[in-house]
Amino acid sequence: MRHGASLSETTSANGPGPAGQRGVRADVLLELKRGPQVSARELAAKLGVSLNAVRHHLKELEAEKLVQHERQHRGVGAPLFAIPLSPAGDALFPRGYEATLLQCLDHVVRHEGRDAAVRLLESHFAELNQKLEPRNRGMPAKQRLEVVARAMTAEGYMARSGVLDDSYATLTEHNCAIHAVAERFSRALCG
Repeated sequence: MRHGASLSETTSANGPGPAGQRGVRADVLLELKRGPQVSARELAAKLGVSLNAVRHHLKELEAEKLVQHERQHRGVGAPLFAIPLSPAGDALFPRGYEATLLQCLDHVVRHEGRDAAVRLLESHFAELNQKLEPRNRGMPAKQRLEVVARAMTAEGYMARSGVLDDSYATLTEHNCAIHAVAERFSRALCG
């Protein structure tokens, strides 16, 4: 990262940032979107700013009702305060595509039936798989997952891959591009 650059200015590949927010405030909101169970101390470390700076921004964001504090116990010791986004903070991340996609799928359901909408979604994910398969052929699992995460991020999912150990990897979506669709058409998305 260049000196003085905020995370949000240097990570546009991670997807859309919070509307109307800039600088460290935008960075704080973006990190909270990625990991809602993060503490102020963890935010300061991730963003490379002082704990006091993070607390100042969190206080302002809480006054604007964009974040909330949750008291958590993580093992032995004093409780920790995690700072998830509030519904208003979460709404800063664009989701206009959901309404459009749901309208299109509802149209298909009305005119051709629910099974036709499910087949459409299954076809979309099969095509995405076909596009990624040649790039992933012969790659180790960790690298394949990174390719999938980049492809999903390009689609607006803010995806991140991770490897916990030699046999367990994760793919996390921080901005599910089709959350409402997944709720309505889970059969097509979950098998």
